[in-house]
Amino acid sequence: MAAVSGLVRRPLEQVSGLLRRRFHRTAPAALQVTVREAINQGMDEELERDEKVFLLGEEVAQYDGAYKVSRGLWKKYGDKRIIDTPISEMGFAGIAVGAAMAGLRPICEFMTFNFSMQAIDQVINSAAKTYYMSGGLQPVPIVFRGPNGASAGVAAQHSQCFAAWYGHCPGLKVVSPWNSEDAKGLIKSAIRDNNPVVVLENELMYGVPFELSSEAQSKDFLVPIGKAKIERQGTHITVVSHSRPVGHCLEAATVLSKEGIECEVINMRTIRPMDIETIEASVMKTNHLVTVEGGWPQFGVGAEICARIMEGPAFNFLDAPAVRVTGADVPMPYAKILEDNSVPQVKDIIFAIKKTLNI
Repeated sequence: MAAVSGLVRRPLEQVSGLLRRRFHRTAPAALQVTVREAINQGMDEELERDEKVFLLGEEVAQYDGAYKVSRGLWKKYGDKRIIDTPISEMGFAGIAVGAAMAGLRPICEFMTFNFSMQAIDQVINSAAKTYYMSGGLQPVPIVFRGPNGASAGVAAQHSQCFAAWYGHCPGLKVVSPWNSEDAKGLIKSAIRDNNPVVVLENELMYGVPFELSSEAQSKDFLVPIGKAKIERQGTHITVVSHSRPVGHCLEAATVLSKEGIECEVINMRTIRPMDIETIEASVMKTNHLVTVEGGWPQFGVGAEICARIMEGPAFNFLDAPAVRVTGADVPMPYAKILEDNSVPQVKDIIFAIKKTLNI
Protein backbone atom coordinates (compact mmCIF):
# COMPACT_ATOMS: atom_id res chain seq x y z
CA MET A 1 0.00 0.00 0.00
CA ALA A 2 2.88 2.32 0.77
CA ALA A 3 4.25 1.80 -2.75
CA VAL A 4 0.86 2.53 -4.31
CA SER A 5 0.33 5.66 -2.24
CA GLY A 6 3.86 6.77 -3.19
CA LEU A 7 2.93 6.47 -6.86
CA VAL A 8 -0.25 8.46 -6.27
CA ARG A 9 1.70 11.28 -4.61
CA ARG A 10 4.20 11.53 -7.48
CA PRO A 11 3.58 13.95 -10.32
CA LEU A 12 1.80 12.33 -13.28
CA GLU A 13 4.77 13.07 -15.57
CA GLN A 14 7.15 10.99 -13.42
CA VAL A 15 4.78 8.03 -13.31
CA SER A 16 4.18 8.05 -17.08
CA GLY A 17 7.93 8.35 -17.65
CA LEU A 18 8.52 5.31 -15.44
CA LEU A 19 5.98 3.27 -17.38
CA ARG A 20 7.43 4.40 -20.70
CA ARG A 21 10.95 3.34 -19.73
CA ARG A 22 9.71 -0.10 -18.72
CA PHE A 23 7.86 -0.49 -22.03
CA HIS A 24 10.99 0.28 -24.09
CA ARG A 25 12.98 -2.43 -22.30
CA THR A 26 10.87 -5.13 -23.98
CA ALA A 27 12.78 -6.74 -26.87
CA PRO A 28 10.98 -6.84 -30.22
CA ALA A 29 9.35 -10.22 -30.82
CA ALA A 30 10.83 -12.54 -33.43
CA LEU A 31 8.39 -13.52 -36.15
CA GLN A 32 7.68 -17.11 -37.20
CA VAL A 33 8.40 -17.14 -40.95
CA THR A 34 8.55 -20.15 -43.27
CA VAL A 35 11.49 -20.60 -45.65
CA ARG A 36 9.06 -20.09 -48.56
CA GLU A 37 7.91 -16.74 -47.13
CA ALA A 38 11.50 -15.68 -46.42
CA ILE A 39 12.59 -16.24 -50.03
CA ASN A 40 9.46 -14.46 -51.27
CA GLN A 41 10.16 -11.55 -48.93
CA GLY A 42 13.79 -11.31 -50.06
CA MET A 43 12.85 -11.28 -53.76
CA ASP A 44 10.05 -8.78 -53.16
CA GLU A 45 12.40 -6.37 -51.37
CA GLU A 46 15.02 -6.60 -54.13
CA LEU A 47 12.43 -6.20 -56.91
CA GLU A 48 11.21 -3.07 -55.11
CA ARG A 49 14.74 -1.78 -54.51
CA ASP A 50 16.11 -2.21 -58.06
CA GLU A 51 13.97 -1.98 -61.20
CA LYS A 52 16.60 -4.01 -63.12
CA VAL A 53 15.67 -7.12 -61.13
CA PHE A 54 13.11 -9.46 -62.69
CA LEU A 55 11.99 -13.07 -62.22
CA LEU A 56 11.36 -15.63 -64.95
CA GLY A 57 10.61 -19.34 -65.04
CA GLU A 58 7.88 -21.91 -65.45
CA GLU A 59 4.61 -20.94 -63.70
CA VAL A 60 6.28 -18.22 -61.59
CA ALA A 61 3.70 -15.52 -62.48
CA GLN A 62 -0.02 -16.28 -62.75
CA TYR A 63 0.24 -19.59 -60.84
CA ASP A 64 2.40 -17.97 -58.09
CA GLY A 65 5.16 -20.54 -58.64
CA ALA A 66 5.07 -24.34 -58.58
CA TYR A 67 5.89 -24.21 -54.84
CA LYS A 68 4.22 -20.80 -54.26
CA VAL A 69 7.57 -19.13 -53.59
CA SER A 70 6.70 -16.22 -55.91
CA ARG A 71 3.18 -15.79 -54.48
CA GLY A 72 1.81 -12.28 -55.04
CA LEU A 73 4.78 -10.96 -57.03
CA TRP A 74 3.04 -11.02 -60.44
CA LYS A 75 0.07 -9.07 -59.08
CA LYS A 76 2.45 -6.51 -57.59
CA TYR A 77 5.00 -6.12 -60.41
CA GLY A 78 3.16 -7.24 -63.55
CA ASP A 79 4.05 -9.14 -66.73
CA LYS A 80 7.25 -7.27 -67.51
CA ARG A 81 9.04 -8.24 -64.31
CA ILE A 82 7.46 -11.58 -63.36
CA ILE A 83 7.54 -13.67 -66.52
CA ASP A 84 6.00 -17.08 -67.23
CA THR A 85 8.13 -19.05 -69.67
CA PRO A 86 7.55 -22.07 -71.91
CA ILE A 87 8.79 -25.47 -70.68
CA SER A 88 12.26 -24.95 -72.16
CA GLU A 89 15.03 -24.57 -69.58
CA MET A 90 17.73 -24.09 -72.18
CA GLY A 91 15.67 -21.35 -73.83
CA PHE A 92 14.70 -19.27 -70.80
CA ALA A 93 18.08 -19.73 -69.09
CA GLY A 94 19.68 -18.38 -72.26
CA ILE A 95 17.28 -15.42 -72.28
CA ALA A 96 18.18 -14.73 -68.65
CA VAL A 97 21.94 -14.90 -69.26
CA GLY A 98 21.59 -12.53 -72.24
CA ALA A 99 19.54 -10.12 -70.14
CA ALA A 100 22.25 -10.17 -67.43
CA MET A 101 24.91 -9.38 -70.06
CA ALA A 102 22.75 -6.48 -71.21
CA GLY A 103 22.70 -4.98 -67.70
CA LEU A 104 19.59 -6.45 -66.07
CA ARG A 105 19.56 -8.65 -62.95
CA PRO A 106 17.48 -11.73 -63.71
CA ILE A 107 16.34 -14.34 -61.19
CA CYS A 108 16.01 -17.55 -63.21
CA GLU A 109 13.89 -20.16 -61.42
CA PHE A 110 14.21 -23.83 -62.24
CA MET A 111 11.13 -25.75 -61.10
CA THR A 112 13.70 -28.20 -59.73
CA PHE A 113 17.47 -28.18 -60.20
CA ASN A 114 17.18 -31.60 -61.82
CA PHE A 115 15.78 -29.71 -64.82
CA SER A 116 18.80 -27.38 -64.86
CA MET A 117 20.60 -30.20 -66.67
CA GLN A 118 18.64 -29.06 -69.74
CA ALA A 119 20.32 -25.65 -69.37
CA ILE A 120 23.76 -26.55 -68.05
CA ASP A 121 25.52 -25.16 -71.13
CA GLN A 122 23.95 -21.76 -70.42
CA VAL A 123 24.81 -21.91 -66.71
CA ILE A 124 28.44 -23.05 -67.12
CA ASN A 125 29.65 -21.98 -70.58
CA SER A 126 27.68 -18.73 -70.87
CA ALA A 127 27.13 -17.45 -67.31
CA ALA A 128 30.08 -18.81 -65.31
CA LYS A 129 32.89 -18.27 -67.84
CA THR A 130 32.06 -14.97 -69.55
CA TYR A 131 33.55 -12.61 -66.96
CA TYR A 132 36.90 -14.43 -67.18
CA MET A 133 36.82 -14.82 -70.98
CA SER A 134 36.06 -11.11 -71.42
CA GLY A 135 39.03 -10.09 -69.29
CA GLY A 136 36.71 -8.72 -66.60
CA LEU A 137 34.78 -6.50 -69.02
CA GLN A 138 31.47 -8.39 -69.09
CA PRO A 139 29.87 -9.29 -65.74
CA VAL A 140 26.87 -11.65 -65.66
CA PRO A 141 24.80 -10.72 -62.56
CA ILE A 142 22.27 -13.56 -62.58
CA VAL A 143 20.66 -15.80 -59.95
CA PHE A 144 19.72 -19.40 -60.73
CA ARG A 145 17.41 -20.67 -57.98
CA GLY A 146 14.99 -23.48 -57.19
CA PRO A 147 14.57 -26.64 -55.09
CA ASN A 148 17.56 -28.99 -54.94
CA GLY A 149 18.24 -32.44 -53.52
CA ALA A 150 15.93 -35.17 -52.27
CA SER A 151 12.25 -34.43 -51.76
CA ALA A 152 9.69 -37.12 -50.95
CA GLY A 153 8.46 -39.82 -53.31
CA VAL A 154 9.73 -38.25 -56.54
CA ALA A 155 12.30 -40.95 -57.37
CA ALA A 156 15.60 -40.89 -59.24
CA GLN A 157 15.11 -38.12 -61.80
CA HIS A 158 13.87 -35.51 -59.32
CA SER A 159 16.03 -36.13 -56.24
CA GLN A 160 19.63 -35.19 -57.03
CA CYS A 161 21.75 -32.76 -55.05
CA PHE A 162 23.69 -30.44 -57.33
CA ALA A 163 25.89 -28.79 -54.70
CA ALA A 164 28.97 -30.71 -55.86
CA TRP A 165 28.10 -30.29 -59.55
CA TYR A 166 27.94 -26.49 -59.45
CA GLY A 167 30.44 -26.12 -56.60
CA HIS A 168 33.00 -27.69 -58.96
CA CYS A 169 32.84 -24.80 -61.45
CA PRO A 170 35.01 -21.65 -61.20
CA GLY A 171 33.05 -18.51 -62.04
CA LEU A 172 29.96 -19.54 -60.08
CA LYS A 173 29.05 -18.77 -56.49
CA VAL A 174 26.91 -21.48 -54.89
CA VAL A 175 24.81 -21.02 -51.74
CA SER A 176 22.65 -23.53 -49.85
CA PRO A 177 20.33 -22.06 -47.20
CA TRP A 178 18.90 -24.07 -44.30
CA ASN A 179 16.53 -21.82 -42.32
CA SER A 180 14.49 -18.69 -43.02
CA GLU A 181 17.27 -16.28 -42.05
CA ASP A 182 19.68 -18.04 -44.42
CA ALA A 183 17.09 -18.06 -47.20
CA LYS A 184 16.22 -14.38 -47.02
CA GLY A 185 19.74 -13.08 -46.45
CA LEU A 186 21.36 -15.26 -49.11
CA ILE A 187 18.77 -14.61 -51.85
CA LYS A 188 19.21 -10.85 -51.33
CA SER A 189 23.01 -11.13 -51.41
CA ALA A 190 22.79 -13.31 -54.52
CA ILE A 191 20.61 -10.79 -56.37
CA ARG A 192 22.98 -7.92 -55.50
CA ASP A 193 26.12 -9.88 -56.47
CA ASN A 194 27.72 -9.09 -59.83
CA ASN A 195 28.56 -12.76 -60.43
CA PRO A 196 26.30 -15.68 -61.36
CA VAL A 197 24.99 -17.23 -58.13
CA VAL A 198 23.33 -20.64 -57.83
CA VAL A 199 20.85 -20.75 -54.91
CA LEU A 200 20.12 -24.35 -53.93
CA GLU A 201 16.88 -24.40 -51.93
CA ASN A 202 15.16 -27.48 -50.49
CA GLU A 203 11.56 -28.38 -51.25
CA LEU A 204 11.00 -30.10 -47.89
CA MET A 205 12.13 -26.93 -46.07
CA TYR A 206 9.77 -24.51 -47.86
CA GLY A 207 6.91 -24.96 -45.38
CA VAL A 208 9.05 -25.12 -42.23
CA PRO A 209 8.72 -22.05 -39.95
CA PHE A 210 11.69 -20.51 -38.16
CA GLU A 211 12.03 -17.48 -35.94
CA LEU A 212 13.12 -14.45 -37.94
CA SER A 213 14.91 -11.95 -35.72
CA SER A 214 14.13 -8.23 -35.82
CA GLU A 215 17.48 -7.72 -37.58
CA ALA A 216 16.56 -10.24 -40.30
CA GLN A 217 13.20 -8.52 -40.80
CA SER A 218 15.00 -5.38 -42.01
CA LYS A 219 15.13 -4.61 -45.74
CA ASP A 220 18.88 -4.05 -45.32
CA PHE A 221 19.51 -7.54 -43.92
CA LEU A 222 22.05 -9.61 -45.88
CA VAL A 223 23.84 -12.90 -45.22
CA PRO A 224 27.34 -12.58 -46.70
CA ILE A 225 28.20 -15.13 -49.37
CA GLY A 226 31.23 -17.21 -48.38
CA LYS A 227 30.68 -17.18 -44.62
CA ALA A 228 29.56 -20.20 -42.59
CA LYS A 229 27.64 -20.00 -39.31
CA ILE A 230 28.20 -21.96 -36.10
CA GLU A 231 24.67 -23.02 -35.18
CA ARG A 232 25.69 -24.77 -31.95
CA GLN A 233 28.89 -24.43 -29.93
CA GLY A 234 30.64 -27.62 -28.83
CA THR A 235 33.98 -29.00 -27.69
CA HIS A 236 34.10 -32.72 -28.60
CA ILE A 237 33.46 -32.92 -32.34
CA THR A 238 32.83 -30.67 -35.37
CA VAL A 239 29.81 -31.54 -37.52
CA VAL A 240 29.61 -29.69 -40.86
CA SER A 241 26.54 -29.67 -43.08
CA HIS A 242 24.39 -27.60 -45.44
CA SER A 243 20.71 -27.30 -46.33
CA ARG A 244 18.16 -29.63 -44.70
CA PRO A 245 20.70 -31.98 -43.00
CA VAL A 246 21.76 -29.06 -40.74
CA GLY A 247 18.52 -29.63 -38.84
CA HIS A 248 19.32 -33.35 -38.54
CA CYS A 249 22.76 -32.49 -37.18
CA LEU A 250 21.24 -30.23 -34.51
CA GLU A 251 18.80 -33.00 -33.54
CA ALA A 252 21.68 -35.45 -33.24
CA ALA A 253 23.64 -32.92 -31.16
CA THR A 254 20.68 -32.52 -28.78
CA VAL A 255 20.45 -36.29 -28.29
CA LEU A 256 24.20 -36.67 -27.76
CA SER A 257 24.39 -33.78 -25.30
CA LYS A 258 22.34 -35.92 -22.89
CA GLU A 259 25.18 -38.44 -23.05
CA GLY A 260 27.80 -35.78 -22.35
CA ILE A 261 28.93 -35.35 -25.97
CA GLU A 262 29.01 -31.70 -27.09
CA CYS A 263 28.90 -31.27 -30.88
CA GLU A 264 29.84 -28.06 -32.67
CA VAL A 265 27.42 -27.80 -35.61
CA ILE A 266 28.46 -25.66 -38.57
CA ASN A 267 25.93 -24.54 -41.19
CA MET A 268 28.01 -23.97 -44.33
CA ARG A 269 25.51 -21.64 -45.99
CA THR A 270 27.90 -21.25 -48.95
CA ILE A 271 29.33 -24.14 -50.97
CA ARG A 272 31.52 -21.98 -53.20
CA PRO A 273 33.54 -20.08 -52.06
CA MET A 274 33.79 -22.45 -49.10
CA ASP A 275 34.47 -20.95 -45.67
CA ILE A 276 37.19 -23.45 -44.80
CA GLU A 277 38.65 -21.11 -42.15
CA THR A 278 35.61 -21.51 -39.87
CA ILE A 279 35.76 -25.30 -40.25
CA GLU A 280 39.52 -25.39 -39.61
CA ALA A 281 39.22 -23.27 -36.46
CA SER A 282 36.51 -25.60 -35.14
CA VAL A 283 38.50 -28.76 -35.92
CA MET A 284 41.52 -27.31 -34.15
CA LYS A 285 39.30 -26.92 -31.08
CA THR A 286 37.40 -30.23 -31.15
CA ASN A 287 40.02 -32.49 -32.83
CA HIS A 288 37.30 -34.48 -34.63
CA LEU A 289 35.29 -33.98 -37.84
CA VAL A 290 32.11 -35.42 -39.36
CA THR A 291 30.57 -34.03 -42.57
CA VAL A 292 26.89 -34.55 -43.45
CA GLU A 293 25.24 -34.05 -46.85
CA GLY A 294 22.32 -35.41 -48.85
CA GLY A 295 24.30 -35.85 -52.08
CA TRP A 296 26.23 -38.83 -53.37
CA PRO A 297 29.56 -39.68 -51.70
CA GLN A 298 32.00 -39.66 -54.61
CA PHE A 299 33.57 -36.24 -55.27
CA GLY A 300 31.00 -34.63 -52.96
CA VAL A 301 31.00 -31.60 -50.66
CA GLY A 302 32.15 -33.72 -47.72
CA ALA A 303 35.00 -35.13 -49.80
CA GLU A 304 36.17 -31.59 -50.58
CA ILE A 305 36.01 -30.55 -46.91
CA CYS A 306 38.04 -33.60 -45.87
CA ALA A 307 40.65 -32.90 -48.57
CA ARG A 308 40.97 -29.26 -47.56
CA ILE A 309 41.36 -30.21 -43.89
CA MET A 310 44.02 -32.78 -44.82
CA GLU A 311 45.94 -30.21 -46.89
CA GLY A 312 45.70 -27.43 -44.27
CA PRO A 313 46.86 -26.60 -40.76
CA ALA A 314 43.96 -28.40 -39.02
CA PHE A 315 45.10 -31.88 -40.12
CA ASN A 316 47.66 -32.20 -37.32
CA PHE A 317 44.94 -31.46 -34.75
CA LEU A 318 42.79 -34.46 -35.73
CA ASP A 319 42.69 -37.28 -33.18
CA ALA A 320 40.79 -39.59 -35.55
CA PRO A 321 40.07 -39.84 -39.28
CA ALA A 322 37.31 -37.55 -40.57
CA VAL A 323 34.05 -39.37 -41.38
CA ARG A 324 31.51 -38.55 -44.10
CA VAL A 325 27.76 -39.13 -43.83
CA THR A 326 26.20 -38.93 -47.31
CA GLY A 327 23.35 -40.09 -49.45
CA ALA A 328 23.58 -43.66 -50.72
CA ASP A 329 25.60 -44.19 -53.90
CA VAL A 330 22.51 -45.16 -55.93
CA PRO A 331 19.84 -43.39 -57.98
CA MET A 332 17.06 -42.44 -55.57
CA PRO A 333 14.55 -45.32 -55.14
CA TYR A 334 10.82 -44.63 -55.24
CA ALA A 335 9.74 -46.93 -52.38
CA LYS A 336 9.58 -44.96 -49.12
CA ILE A 337 11.54 -47.42 -46.99
CA LEU A 338 14.33 -47.49 -49.59
CA GLU A 339 14.22 -43.70 -49.93
CA ASP A 340 14.59 -43.30 -46.14
CA ASN A 341 17.64 -45.54 -46.26
CA SER A 342 19.15 -43.55 -49.13
CA VAL A 343 19.36 -40.17 -47.35
CA PRO A 344 21.11 -39.39 -44.03
CA GLN A 345 18.93 -39.78 -40.95
CA VAL A 346 19.58 -38.56 -37.39
CA LYS A 347 20.55 -42.10 -36.34
CA ASP A 348 23.21 -42.24 -39.08
CA ILE A 349 24.75 -38.99 -37.84
CA ILE A 350 24.77 -40.22 -34.21
CA PHE A 351 26.42 -43.48 -35.33
CA ALA A 352 29.11 -41.61 -37.30
CA ILE A 353 29.85 -39.26 -34.39
CA LYS A 354 30.20 -42.13 -31.91
CA LYS A 355 32.37 -44.02 -34.39
CA THR A 356 34.67 -41.01 -34.80
CA LEU A 357 34.91 -40.53 -31.01
CA ASN A 358 35.43 -44.29 -30.57
CA ILE A 359 32.50 -44.56 -28.18
